[in-house]
Amino acid sequence: MKLDELLQKKLKAEERLRRLMIGYRGVVHESAASELRHSEVKVMESYLESLTKEIEKLEKTEGKRARSLTG
Repeated sequence: MKLDELLQKKLKAEERLRRLMIGYRGVVHESAASELRHSEVKVMESYLESLTKEIEKLEKTEGKRARSLTG
């Protein structure tokens, strides 16, 4: 099911973000490595946000569908 797939992707993305945050101090002035890491963190945060929104949307529609079948 799509919801299960999204939940698995979210778990993997959360783990990746946790790993990226180890030793993360923001952008260090004139450091290409810290700028790259900062970009990776921001992309992962955005990805997690979009996954969360999609999961919430699917949960709402599945909840409505389940209620309509039982009611």
